[in-house]
Amino acid sequence: MAVYFSELELNGESLRPTHENISESVQNAVDASGIRNGICVVYAPHTTCSIVIQECSHDRNLSGVEYLQQDFVDVMERIVPTCRREGQYLHPGPEHIAFAENTLGERGEYSLNTDAHLRSAIVGRSESIPVKDGTLRLGAFGQIYFIDWDQLRPRRRRCEIQIIGE
Repeated sequence: MAVYFSELELNGESLRPTHENISESVQNAVDASGIRNGICVVYAPHTTCSIVIQECSHDRNLSGVEYLQQDFVDVMERIVPTCRREGQYLHPGPEHIAFAENTLGERGEYSLNTDAHLRSAIVGRSESIPVKDGTLRLGAFGQIYFIDWDQLRPRRRRCEIQIIGE
């Protein structure tokens, strides 16, 4: 049995959740692994990001967001409203903000991303996809999306890919 590991670097935007179709990059990792049959795990190591398998909508709004992804964001906004002010959610409290400012050197308002943490917890941070004959088994319309729910600032993000098999 072989194990292969790869990482992608992605850019999250500000002012809206970011969706990036990473299907081709994940298939490229499968190709590079030489593994023909096994399982591919795609994982977001950030607590404000998610990995989902969804259909490509093809159509995009004026901001360049696929319609289906915008629909998903709109539904999540109803379930977990974007954090707009301190005190809207219990988190972050004063100790967490002090930690972020004093230990990590971050501005306190960057901690006002509770919505991103909750959305990531609801949606999940990984997907496992079977690999058969060197191809990801995503179905006819399946695509892999990396979602950065944290919309407070642009950020560099990572996505980890691990393929196990023969």
